[in-house]
Amino acid sequence: MKIKIFKITNRKGYAAICLNNLTEGKTAQQAKERMIKALRRKKKHKDY
Repeated sequence: MKIKIFKITNRKGYAAICLNNLTEGKTAQQAKERMIKALRRKKKHKDY
């Protein structure tokens, strides 16, 4: 599983995309950490 992190154009901060999820953060590290948390949440609630 690969997390793609990129600078958001015309906005402050970074975004991360992985498995149809999108997260944003002030720094690339924050965007990645939020993605990891989102993926854990999605894995936990697979039935939805």
